[in-house]
Amino acid sequence: MEHYDLIIRGGSVVLPDGVAQVDIGVKDGKIAAIATTLEGEVTHEWNATGQHVLPGMIDVHVHFSEPGREHWEGFTTGSAMMAAGGCTTFFDMPLNGIPSTVTEEALLEKARIGNEKSLVDFGLWGGLVPGNEDDLEPLAESGVIGFKAFLSTTGNKEFEAVDDMTLLTGMKKIAALGKILALHSESAAITNWLKAEKEAAGLVSADDYLETRPILAEVEAVERALYYSEITGCALHFVHISSAAAVAIIEAAKARGMNVTVETCAHYLLFNHDSLREKGTIAKCAPPLREADEQQRLISLLAEGKFDILSSDHSPCPYEMKDPKDYNLFQAWGGISGGQFTLLSALELALAHNIPLEHVAAWTASNPATRFELADRKGSIAIGMDADLAIVNLNEAFTVTEENYYAKHKQSLYIGHTFPSSLAGTIVRGHVVVQDGKVLPSVNEGSWLKP
Repeated sequence: MEHYDLIIRGGSVVLPDGVAQVDIGVKDGKIAAIATTLEGEVTHEWNATGQHVLPGMIDVHVHFSEPGREHWEGFTTGSAMMAAGGCTTFFDMPLNGIPSTVTEEALLEKARIGNEKSLVDFGLWGGLVPGNEDDLEPLAESGVIGFKAFLSTTGNKEFEAVDDMTLLTGMKKIAALGKILALHSESAAITNWLKAEKEAAGLVSADDYLETRPILAEVEAVERALYYSEITGCALHFVHISSAAAVAIIEAAKARGMNVTVETCAHYLLFNHDSLREKGTIAKCAPPLREADEQQRLISLLAEGKFDILSSDHSPCPYEMKDPKDYNLFQAWGGISGGQFTLLSALELALAHNIPLEHVAAWTASNPATRFELADRKGSIAIGMDADLAIVNLNEAFTVTEENYYAKHKQSLYIGHTFPSSLAGTIVRGHVVVQDGKVLPSVNEGSWLKP
C-alpha cells in the first residue's frame, strides 16, 4: 500500500488546465499523486473541503536588505511574511544589502544567510552597476537568477544606476551568459531634471511628485532598453511597469520576436494616486501610483493577459525614513511594504473581474517558474513537482492589521484593506509552514534555488 507523508483532501485544486476537486498526495517533498480520492497510509492530512489549492506563489521581486540593513527587513521576518501570503519562493533583489550583491563573494554570503534563516525557498538576483562588468560571469556561474539594473537614480550609493555604456557592455555580457536583465525603467535625465525644477520652486506635494515621474519617463526608458536589447541580443524583464503606454511598446517587441517579459505589482492595481494624496509617504514608490484612469487600464491589461508576472516589489524601510509628519515627498524613502498580499490581491482582482483562477496561478507561479528556469521543480501542481502549495478560502474575508502583518515594520499602504479571500495555509516542499493563517514556529525549510 502506498504511503504518503501528507494528503490534502477535498480541495478545489487549481491545475494548469482548470480547477478540479481532487486529492493531492505528497511524499519526500514532491507531489506523488493527484486523484479524485487517494487511498493509502498517510502521516498527516489536510482537510481542504471548501478551500482552493493553488501552486505556491513565486515572487520574483522583493527587497530584503540583509546583510547590512537587516533593520529594514531580513530573511527571518521577510520570509515569514512571504509564507503568510502563500509565497513559497521569492527572489531577492541585489541593491539594499551592504554589500550589494554585485560580486560572487557578496552573493555567496547572502545565500549562506538565507539558507540559515529563510522559511521558504529563495533565489538571488545579481546586480549590474558601473564597474562590475567583470563580476557578471562569476555571478552567473554561481547561480544568480538574473541581473538587475536601474535606468533611474537609485538613492542608494551602494548600487548606482547604469550609464548607457555600462548598460550596453553589461547587456552584451549577460546575453553571452544566457541570463536575463531586469530593468527599473524610468529615464534618469527626465526624472532628475523635473525633480530639480520642482524642488527649486519649493513644490513638494503629492501631485508634484507624480509630475516628476511621468509616464513618458517610463516609456522613454523602455524604448531605449529595447533598442539596446536588439543590438546586444540580451533578454529583458521589465519590472513594476506602471503604464499602458509602456505595455504597448513591450507587446510590440514581443510581436517582433524579442525575448522580453513584463511584470506589474499589486499596488498599481489595487491603489492609485489618491492614496498618495491622502496617506502621504506611506504610498510613495517609483514609478509612482498612477491616476485612477491609468489604474483601470492596467487592470484591463492584466485581465487581457498582457502582463506575464505579478510581483510585490516589497520595499520596506525603518519608518523614520517615511516619517508621515514630513510631507516633503521628495525626501522620504520610496517603496511599498506589502509582500504578504500579492496572491490575495490577485485573487481579489480575479473575483472582481471574472478572471479564471488558472490565470492567477500563471501570473504568480507558472510564468515566473518558466521565465527563470525553475519549471522543472516549481510553479504548478503536477506529479513530480515540489509540493509548494497555497491554500485559500475564497469566501472568507481578511482585513490587514499590524497584528496579522508579519513584516518587520508594520506600516503599510495595505493596513486596513479588506481582501475578499484569506490564506489558510502554505506548504513548502511538503512541509506545512502556515496553518490557519498563522506562521508556525518551526525549523526553517527554505533553501537557495539556482536555475
